[in-house]
Amino acid sequence: MIRSKQHYTFYLEADRVAIGKKGKNPFFGDKIWKFERLLRKVEYYHNCKRSIFWKPYILYLKWRYHSMGVKLGFTIPKNVFGPGLSIAHIGTIVVNGNAKVGANCRLHTCVTIGTKAGHSGLAPKIGNNVYIGPGAKLFGDIKIADGIAIGANSVVNRSFMESNISIAGVPAKKISDKGSEDLLVKATETL
Repeated sequence: MIRSKQHYTFYLEADRVAIGKKGKNPFFGDKIWKFERLLRKVEYYHNCKRSIFWKPYILYLKWRYHSMGVKLGFTIPKNVFGPGLSIAHIGTIVVNGNAKVGANCRLHTCVTIGTKAGHSGLAPKIGNNVYIGPGAKLFGDIKIADGIAIGANSVVNRSFMESNISIAGVPAKKISDKGSEDLLVKATETL
């Protein structure tokens, strides 16, 4: 979670490296990088600027963030993802606000990270260096270990505590001892 200006700049740089951008500022049409920068800005101002003076600006940022999320198809709440977030493509991504995701996560389109049916707070806890393939669905009070690669269209409804493996299927099961190491740019290790 971003708790200072230094955290904010660290998260921005980790996200930039993970998403593969050369410059710090987004170019025209670079919507995903603009979205990720706005996510981190909302997190910084929400977490660090508690004065009543900042409230109007924070509301404006949240409105911009929500509007951009609607345009891109992203429902990603603040303070869920660690540094090094990489969103691969524009398209539907839905994440519950109670989920927690570690550093260096790569998300593809049509990913859902949700709660157990009938419970608002029982959301997944996902480790560092996790690759989540297109169409993957993660539900419930589950834990995903570090370095796991989740295959396309998988349904993950139970915990996987073994690190550096690949899981896939409906329901998901271990399919390989090879994890996410070749699928991610580990941004926090390069900084």
